[in-house]
Amino acid sequence: MRDKELKILVEEWIRKADDDELSIKAILTEKGAPSTACFLSQQMAEKYLKAFIASRGKDLPKIHQLERLLGICKKLDKFFRQLDNEAVLLSEYYVETRYPGDYPEGFSWKDANGAFRAAVKIKEFVLKKL
Repeated sequence: MRDKELKILVEEWIRKADDDELSIKAILTEKGAPSTACFLSQQMAEKYLKAFIASRGKDLPKIHQLERLLGICKKLDKFFRQLDNEAVLLSEYYVETRYPGDYPEGFSWKDANGAFRAAVKIKEFVLKKL
């Protein structure tokens, strides 16, 4: 992939992640569903990790597991290990928020705010690396 194409791809991933962030902020301020904020936080983090992988010219795997994506990032830059806790936390929200019965106690605003903070940490880390 040429440099220009690569740059466009990375920008597209970041734009999609930024769209998720806007939606999360709206949910958190307008009192939408905390489960949706948790899910979108996972999605936001996933897209930033994919933006980093793409920025290094690597093929993007069609996976959603943050730990696996973070593993690829760590092979490219060992300092991504600083995001292990955030990846584990957010990975819980990929499936559990989408299917009934997987999280019977429900999602709280504390969960939603924690998920958003974790996603923002991943965002800020990735943007410093791009």
